Amino acid sequence: MKPINPTTVAAPGGPYQHGLLLEAPGRWLFISGQVPLAFDGGIPDGISEQTEMVWNQIEAILADGGMGLDHLVKITSFLTRSQDIGDYAAVRKKRLGDHKPTSTLLVVSALANPKFLVEVEGIAFARA
Repeated sequence: MKPINPTTVAAPGGPYQHGLLLEAPGRWLFISGQVPLAFDGGIPDGISEQTEMVWNQIEAILADGGMGLDHLVKITSFLTRSQDIGDYAAVRKKRLGDHKPTSTLLVVSALANPKFLVEVEGIAFARA
């Protein structure tokens, strides 16, 4: 993967790349939006706990596809409260470390269940 950050565009404003160029053949994994819904139907309280659960689910999906978090090339994150951006970002940083996929973060009025504070979807790529 080659990061694309043209000098004619303002530098990325966070832990992401403007673009990632993938030139080799490989495998793609598209991850549907993951919400903080436990296997037993429970929903954790608080943005940090919900975000941890969402990233656990993303990691499990990636592992089932023979990939890891470092294979993510694009993530889209949805939050329902702007005051949660910092706590969400802290968990994301803990999980992704120095890996910087292309990213979009939106603050929306609601998700499918009013108890959900966060949803994350992703696209991953692994070379063949």
